Amino acid sequence: MLEILVCPLTKGPLRYDAERGELVSERAGLAYPIRDGIPIMLVDEARRLDDAAGGTGD
Repeated sequence: MLEILVCPLTKGPLRYDAERGELVSERAGLAYPIRDGIPIMLVDEARRLDDAAGGTGD
């Protein structure tokens, strides 16, 4: 199914991150969560990639 899903923001490809249970859009810098086996393809629900644990923030 990953072949037919695209990032709703960029319309670009997604990468599945099994460890985090997310679909990652490198172009948008967003990771879309998968909940109960259903990808949540909403920009408002996505995690920014620069929010990863270990980031210093400001």
